Amino acid sequence: MFHIKRIKAMKITISLLMFAFCTLCSCSEAQVIRHKKILIVYLSRTNNTKAIAEIIQKNIGGDLVALELEKPYPKNYQATVAQVAKENETGFLPPLKTKIDSIGKYDVVFVGFPTWGMQLPPPMKSFLKQYDLSGKTIVPFNTNAGYGIGSSFQTVKELCKKSNVLEGFEIKGGIERDGVLFVMKDEKAEEAKTLIANWLTKIGIQ
Repeated sequence: MFHIKRIKAMKITISLLMFAFCTLCSCSEAQVIRHKKILIVYLSRTNNTKAIAEIIQKNIGGDLVALELEKPYPKNYQATVAQVAKENETGFLPPLKTKIDSIGKYDVVFVGFPTWGMQLPPPMKSFLKQYDLSGKTIVPFNTNAGYGIGSSFQTVKELCKKSNVLEGFEIKGGIERDGVLFVMKDEKAEEAKTLIANWLTKIGIQ
């Protein structure tokens, strides 16, 4: 009977030690990430993704960079939809006007984008293929019209195979097709702030 109680006590002690070790590791990892150099790159057509990027920056700091094209997409929504569909079909990567000369100094790179045609937008593909992000922590975030992220997060993982891709964030934004453009204001903005803070805590960056 004494041996059984001793074994149970040992099991409890081991479990407590393992829990403490895991907690310490998680905290240490979070602290390490917090003190690393952060870059927040985003693509935004109606400023909803931009608003999310700015909220993230207010929470954790970092440098904020908007992706711009050498040749911008048409202002007409349907014309842009047609162009993006053709780019996805042919694999064309639109040249970027945005240049990041010192990307090597960043340890954590947030990449934000809307969902276009249930896929990752071609300009973000251009960015992920143009720059060497090997060894960096990549954090995707997304706004969409309510249909979700599609294959966008999976594509980020495929294009960043040598990076550590963390759990992404997504939220419903505008619906340009229906003329609903910028929505990240008032109650929606407050909701986004709460959701983002919770997400950053969950992935260990806040």
